[in-house]
Amino acid sequence: MSSEPTQHTIASYEAIVDDYAEETAGPAVLASGLTALAEAVPGGHALEVGSGPGWDADVLEEAGLTVRRTDLTEGFIRFQRDRGKQVDRLDVVADDLGGPYDAVMALHVLQHVPTVELPAVLAKVAGALRPDGCFLVSIPRGEGEGWETGESGSRYYRALHTKDELLGLLRDAGLEPEWTDQALDEESGWLCVLARR
Repeated sequence: MSSEPTQHTIASYEAIVDDYAEETAGPAVLASGLTALAEAVPGGHALEVGSGPGWDADVLEEAGLTVRRTDLTEGFIRFQRDRGKQVDRLDVVADDLGGPYDAVMALHVLQHVPTVELPAVLAKVAGALRPDGCFLVSIPRGEGEGWETGESGSRYYRALHTKDELLGLLRDAGLEPEWTDQALDEESGWLCVLARR
């Protein structure tokens, strides 16, 4: 079972599923990362951790990949199933990820994993990848961790990481960074990295 911060954050997302889906619909915020991943593993089989409403998985499927959609928030699972999508319940901290996959994707997800748990999660990701498989990850750039209150009034646990810290954590897990979205980093404060096993 995930830690208390993760459980509380999931409960906060349960309260805003429809609003979140509406706010994130439209062109993918991380389009360049999704393109880089699709080009790195053309026609591959990918695991998406924390699919949310499933918009990013839609983009990858349109690019020819097969995506195993997963989430821990029951509301997002229902939302995607109502869209006719197959989605599994998966706790990235506590559950086996399955595999092997050509790619794993965790966009706007791992910031909710406490820093102390992140190395084990990244090791699981590496273990779920085929040799030469790719991992696409995004997290907010910064330092520190703790509780934040969103626009909805719900509280979320967020762990921030510097670029050097994230790249080091990826390398320690056996994932070699190949690409970073510099424009995204400078404009939004988010880091997006494609790393290869």
